[in-house]
Amino acid sequence: MSTVNTASSVKAEYTQKVADDLSANQSEQDRVRSELTRLQDELVQLEDSGQVLAKMQSLLGTAAKPTAKSGKKSPKVPAARTPKSKTAAAKSPKATPSSKNAAERAPRGKAAGKKAAAAQSASQSTWIELISSYLAGQSEPKSSTEIAAGVAEAHPQRGVQVTVVRNTLEQGVARGVIERSKQGRSVYYQTAPAAAESAESGKTASE
Repeated sequence: MSTVNTASSVKAEYTQKVADDLSANQSEQDRVRSELTRLQDELVQLEDSGQVLAKMQSLLGTAAKPTAKSGKKSPKVPAARTPKSKTAAAKSPKATPSSKNAAERAPRGKAAGKKAAAAQSASQSTWIELISSYLAGQSEPKSSTEIAAGVAEAHPQRGVQVTVVRNTLEQGVARGVIERSKQGRSVYYQTAPAAAESAESGKTASE
């Protein structure tokens, strides 16, 4: 009889130990799965940031080349000539094309002034204004990576950062001017219908 009781006790002890080990194993599996999901999300964010930085580097590199080339080919100003005779003095009126060239350069100066004013206006705009303006011109939702690249291309003078763009998008979602949608593990943004209608009506009124 004592032998039977001992065997039952040993069996119950092993049964409890196996149950405890199984519970600990399942808990560890849950922990590892949670950590794996977090790492995968972090990897996706890093890949998005890497793509945006690569595009920005390409854009900045392309924009820097003309500046360096123009610096090498700076025009030389010819030395002024002193007239030696009355004939040379008589020919001096033919120098008026310089004033004509100055007149031709005036419209270019105005165009440059408009570009400078537009660049200054963009530099004074808030991030939500820049991003909303970019999304308003898109026909389909865009990811934060695409939006950051588009804003960087349109406004190279602004130091576009992925984290800033992502935070601004979330602020726009909270304010109801931007809509967020999710496809699988990817998140996309677009202008909210009410904000899009407001922008369109403002554009029609200005026209």
